[in-house]
Amino acid sequence: MSVMKLPGAALLALCLWLSACASQVVTGVSAIADADCAGHEAIVWQPAAPSIWVWLPAAEVELAEANGGHVAPTAVVVDGEQALVVDPGPSHRHGLRVRESLRCQFGARVTWVVNTHAHAENVLANSAFADLQSAGQLRIGASQATRDGMTRRCPDCLASLIRRVGEAAMEDTRIVLPDVTLETGTVLRVGQRELTVWAVEQGHTEGDLVLWDASHGVLFAGGLVYGQRIPELAQGQVDAWLAALERMAALPVREVIGSTWSSGSAGQLPPAMESTRGYLSALRSGVLRAMDEGAMAQDTSAVPLPAYSHWAGYSERHGFNVLRAWRELEPVWMEQDAAPPVSMPGSVEQPRR
Repeated sequence: MSVMKLPGAALLALCLWLSACASQVVTGVSAIADADCAGHEAIVWQPAAPSIWVWLPAAEVELAEANGGHVAPTAVVVDGEQALVVDPGPSHRHGLRVRESLRCQFGARVTWVVNTHAHAENVLANSAFADLQSAGQLRIGASQATRDGMTRRCPDCLASLIRRVGEAAMEDTRIVLPDVTLETGTVLRVGQRELTVWAVEQGHTEGDLVLWDASHGVLFAGGLVYGQRIPELAQGQVDAWLAALERMAALPVREVIGSTWSSGSAGQLPPAMESTRGYLSALRSGVLRAMDEGAMAQDTSAVPLPAYSHWAGYSERHGFNVLRAWRELEPVWMEQDAAPPVSMPGSVEQPRR
């Protein structure tokens, strides 16, 4: 085999030409990527912990046309060019922004979407990932109770959300159900990161999935933890919700991401966990007190909670929560009312409650 030898000048020229070609190829690929991402609307992601980012709503308010239904955080875990999305949001448009942001701002592809509970503002963005789900490139996971709840309620919830935030914001949004059932103990992997399904509770809805990142103390609590918004009891139970909060409080939680994002400090729980428990406890005791005073269930004004009247949704939702709590707690009140008084030695009178 013969080898043609080039003069030094010619060899140098050839090397420079090959280098220029290689540079053009790299530049060309970058240009395609840049052009592909040039039109995407960047998201301001807040770092919650290593590899965990949160897209917060502009304010803690109710659903409205001005916010397009974005009233709860969307959280992502990004590692090794893979991403997991927790509660993707209220609409196809919202979900596409998340998907494109992860691709363009992080260089990551979404491999998992997790629906923590069956409320429209959290799950309807599933439709932005439907093509990846159909192609087997992505899984959407939820508890069986959440899937069942979505099947029953999402048609009405979609119609309701369109009325509240407008057809433009909800364009192309359709119902896409989870295809993987997640249970307590299930481990989800994204890159080298692991998240564990810590529990499936029944407080805020019939199936509240809680994810736990033990390595960083991050709790993904879905609708079980609120900020300065009145919690929603439409599918909830006061006592079960309080019990769930009690169990979560036993964990070494540093960050909680639910219907808000809240950080703990100096061994203290994130404030939102305490404030959610505070509202529900005040609602419970207020309803039982109203029963003692002979109020009627429909008299929702008998249970005012002025300490929470500045929270978003108080005028819209608190009265309904009173009705829901009354229905749940009336058997508890009647059972306590029927219990015989307990006599203790040396006591004159024992309080019933």
